[in-house]
Amino acid sequence: MQAKKRYFIVTTFGIALILIFGFLKDHHGDISLLQGRESAKIRSFMDEDDDKFDEDLHISAKQRRTHKSSLFNRPQIKGKYQQHNNAFFNKDCRMGTCFNFSRCKVHGFRVYIYPELERVSSTYSKILTVIRESRYYTPDPAKACIFVLSMDTLDRDVLSRDYVKDVQGKLNKLDLWNNGQNHIIFNLYSGTWPDYAEDLGFDIGQAMLAKASISRSNFRTGFDVSIPLFAKDHPLKGGEPGYLHVASNSIPSTRQYILSFKGKRYVIGIGSETRNSLYHIHNGRDIVLFTTCKHGKDWQNWKDARCEKDNAEFDR
Repeated sequence: MQAKKRYFIVTTFGIALILIFGFLKDHHGDISLLQGRESAKIRSFMDEDDDKFDEDLHISAKQRRTHKSSLFNRPQIKGKYQQHNNAFFNKDCRMGTCFNFSRCKVHGFRVYIYPELERVSSTYSKILTVIRESRYYTPDPAKACIFVLSMDTLDRDVLSRDYVKDVQGKLNKLDLWNNGQNHIIFNLYSGTWPDYAEDLGFDIGQAMLAKASISRSNFRTGFDVSIPLFAKDHPLKGGEPGYLHVASNSIPSTRQYILSFKGKRYVIGIGSETRNSLYHIHNGRDIVLFTTCKHGKDWQNWKDARCEKDNAEFDR
C-alpha cells in the first residue's frame, strides 16, 4: 500500500514537470517578445559609459548621447562643455606617500590654523571656529600635526563674491606650506555653471582635500575627505532637535515630510539630467520638491516646458 502511494506521488510529480516544461517551451517566444518590448520602452538616464571615468570626456550621459546635436555645437556654449584636465593636485598622493607622520608622534593629533589676514565667508568662519574651540586646536605650529589655511577656499566659482583671487601666490608665501604636506583644504563649490569643473584654480600639492561633490575619479581613497554640502545659514551650534530618537521607535515615521528639497533645477549642464529625472516623485504631500530654473544669466534660452510652473511653485 505504501509502495503504491509512493509510485502515485512520483508519477504525479513527473507529469507536473512535463506539463510545466511544455508550457514554457510553447510560450518562450511570447515571453521573450514581451520582455523585449518592455525593455525597449524603459531607457535609463544613465548608460554603460558612466562607469568609464578615466576614458569619459563628457560631463553627463545626456551630453554624451547628444554631443553632436545642434545644441551642444553652438559657439556660445560649446566651449563651456569641454572636460577640464583636473591637474590641480597629485592624484597619486596617499597617507603613506604625502603625509609626514613624524609631526604627529610627539604631541598627538593637533590642528593649527594660520592667522587670518583677510576677510573670510561666514561659512568658512564657522569651520575655523569649530576647530579653534575643539580640544585638538593648537596655536603653536611646532606642535601641529595638521595645518588649516586661513584663506577661504570654500567657493572656487570665479563669479562668486566669496571667490579669493591669487590663492597660489599667497600659498607660495607661506613658510609652513611645504607643498601642502600635512595640510587639509576645505572646498564646497568649484568651477562655474554649467560644467562646475573640479579645478580649484590653484595647485594643492600634497595637501588633503575635504570637498563636497567630489567625483569618484578624483577622490583619493584614504587620503581625501568627502563632506556634505551644507547651507550658509547652517547653525554653528545647536539648531532644532533631530528626529532620530523618535523615528527609531515610531513606524511609520511621525514626520510630516519624508523627503523635501528646495533649490535650483539645472536645465543644462552637469547635474541637470539627474535633477530633472526626480520631478516625478513630487506629490505635494509628504514628498515635496520645489525647484527653479532661474540660474545663470541666460537660463531663459534653455528653459523647458516645466520651468514656468516650477518657478511659480518655488516663489510661493
